[in-house]
Amino acid sequence: MKNHLPILLLSCLFILNSCGEKEEEKTQKNLDWSTRVLTHKLSDSLLSGSSYLSIYSQIYSETEHVTHDLTATVSIRNTSRTDTIFITKADYFDTKGQYIRRYIDKTIYLKPLETTAIVINERDKEGGTGANFIFDWKVKNNTPEPLFEGIMISTSGSQGLSFTTQGKRIE
Repeated sequence: MKNHLPILLLSCLFILNSCGEKEEEKTQKNLDWSTRVLTHKLSDSLLSGSSYLSIYSQIYSETEHVTHDLTATVSIRNTSRTDTIFITKADYFDTKGQYIRRYIDKTIYLKPLETTAIVINERDKEGGTGANFIFDWKVKNNTPEPLFEGIMISTSGSQGLSFTTQGKRIE
């Protein structure tokens, strides 16, 4: 048994290290907009808008001094059956309205009925209990505006909770 112990330990370390890389790859893949980046200038005739989406990376539990961490999925949806839409910016803010980071900084497109997502990891507590996104977007005249939804989820043992939020046009 002693002869097999080093091999067993090395195998365990390899497996643990591989799990971490896969999780990181998933996060990076989620944020890779390179296949969506627009390579030409947008037409001046497009309509512009901005939408607000509330996100909860934490919620209160029991009292205002105890919080529960959540994974948040930001779903960005093109509801048009025929037209492509363009997302020009996606900025993430914390509970106090302080800018955290930009998720989309080059114009991306979504084909008709296409959806993409941003995932805020459960361990990412920067947003707090009142995090939010501001999205800037452009569409052709008479094209439905994009739909922005937040899906928050957490599981602990046999307990789970989930809820959704929906974006609101602000400009």
